[in-house]
Amino acid sequence: MNTRKRGINTLISIMSRFGKEHETDSNITHNERLEFLGDAVVEFITSIHLFHMFPDLEEGGLATYRAAIVQNQHLAVLAKKLHLEEFMLYAHGSDLCHELELRHALANCFEALMGALLLDGGIEVADRVFAYALFQEDDTLRGIWVNYPSHPLQEQEPLGDRHHIGSFEMLKTLTRFEDSIGVQFNHIRLLARAFTDRSIGFTNLTLGSNQRLEFLGDTVLQLICSEYLYRHFPEHHEGHLSLLRSSLVNNRTQAVVCDDLGMTQYAVYSNPKADLKTKDRADLLEAFLGALYVDKGLEYCEMFCHVCLFPRLQDFIMNQDWNDPKSKLQQCCLTLRTMDGGEPDIPVYKVIECTGPTNTRVYSVAVYFRGKRLACADGHSIQQAEMNAAKQALENSKDLFPQLDHQRRVIAQSLKRQKVPRTGGGSGGGGRSGTAGGGSSGPNGEQDLPGEDELEEDEMMQGIADQQPEGLAAKRKREQKNASVFLPESARLPKQYQIHRRSRSNSSSSNNSTSSSSSSNSSNGSRPKSNAKIVTNVAAGDVSSGTEERVNAEVPPNVVDDNESTVVEEQAMRKRNH
Repeated sequence: MNTRKRGINTLISIMSRFGKEHETDSNITHNERLEFLGDAVVEFITSIHLFHMFPDLEEGGLATYRAAIVQNQHLAVLAKKLHLEEFMLYAHGSDLCHELELRHALANCFEALMGALLLDGGIEVADRVFAYALFQEDDTLRGIWVNYPSHPLQEQEPLGDRHHIGSFEMLKTLTRFEDSIGVQFNHIRLLARAFTDRSIGFTNLTLGSNQRLEFLGDTVLQLICSEYLYRHFPEHHEGHLSLLRSSLVNNRTQAVVCDDLGMTQYAVYSNPKADLKTKDRADLLEAFLGALYVDKGLEYCEMFCHVCLFPRLQDFIMNQDWNDPKSKLQQCCLTLRTMDGGEPDIPVYKVIECTGPTNTRVYSVAVYFRGKRLACADGHSIQQAEMNAAKQALENSKDLFPQLDHQRRVIAQSLKRQKVPRTGGGSGGGGRSGTAGGGSSGPNGEQDLPGEDELEEDEMMQGIADQQPEGLAAKRKREQKNASVFLPESARLPKQYQIHRRSRSNSSSSNNSTSSSSSSNSSNGSRPKSNAKIVTNVAAGDVSSGTEERVNAEVPPNVVDDNESTVVEEQAMRKRNH
């Protein structure tokens, strides 16, 4: 396998891994992941302050000011103000001999610092440090930056404006939307502004359109998604996290969430539109998030994303929505590259037809590879037509690109690995060191990823394991014993968790024989069955989903004896063998 194909396989293997259910520390030791998070922190802090300090500045002006503040050249200046170069750890080499490269490294270091401050002290601490670095010499300017005013609608009605609901039909209508999402705004006019298009112009009710709120909501969404991905995807590097984030914050995903919440029926336009474009619906969602942040704060926005956005991540990973059709087709073409050192063969797109008037023009685009047409598709823009053509080419040319079959196998194997901890009955990650996609940790925290041969070997071993449940049970018993012997007292599993695991063995024994069932009841203190509880849908890493077991929640940790439990398990295994 050539190096380029191996790199693509590595990307697919990492991106097929599902996130952890709980926040997990990463084994990656360099600061690239913190740069990914810190970049979102810097943009968020800058956007919030600019939004409130310039209440009359439109979205374009705010974006221009923000770009000037968050550019790498300026962040390198802020890093020097904090003397970060005195604490940087890096290998001396040709990369940092040039001043430009050193400034870029300083900017990355500053972003990593902002990310670390967010994780350690919250956004308030990161905000204070950023303000100190920005206006270290001028206390007056720093005071203006920190003590920014409230939103104009909040300044007009500091205690809230819900008393205006009876006077305006639009506000009455928006109360139905509040009921549907379970959130009641203190300043409902902010919500009205979020649904007001710029074609309406200025009104005394909203004091403007939703463009500025779109600017704010976009950066709020970026920060929340970045922090979530950083905490729950510890094996992903900066580039992988960026791909996942793009699948969450792109227009297509936001438009779907907008439709799910029924936002379009509350939007106000000067000329009502029968069907809103994807970009318009995405803008509505961003404006709503901006209004929610101004009125309720960041915590409400985080909860909104946890309910409406993050559950979609598993589908995005399974369907590879982080990889658009054009990129996927080009990757497949590059896997067929020869080793003669020539230029690689890549897909070529050509516009073959353009029909219709200017405002509703339809483009026909054909995609070619090595002189052969793979597919042809239409779209209302050249980019959309190219995407559709690439998607059609992938469907038509499955025999030409074996990489597609490999990707499907990686996704299927990732799903199997996700189920391994459940069937293993161990704690956390089972026999895969807790990684959702498998693989072992290599030097510098990087993962040794499975190749095609390893995937086939895993599938074969999985089939053998399915045929030998008794061997797995013995292996689990050895792992449990080793964990209790070699781990320090503070690192051992909670006693109550061990009782649950023994109760699983007892309940499985009772299904096989009445004698083992009576032994299980005696080991649990001979409690009546009426006191037992059915526990279902236990979290992954404890038992498989859908398993029902009887666990006495009132049994103290020291009631069950390890020796008695072991005897019961041996009796059950002996009867199963006979």
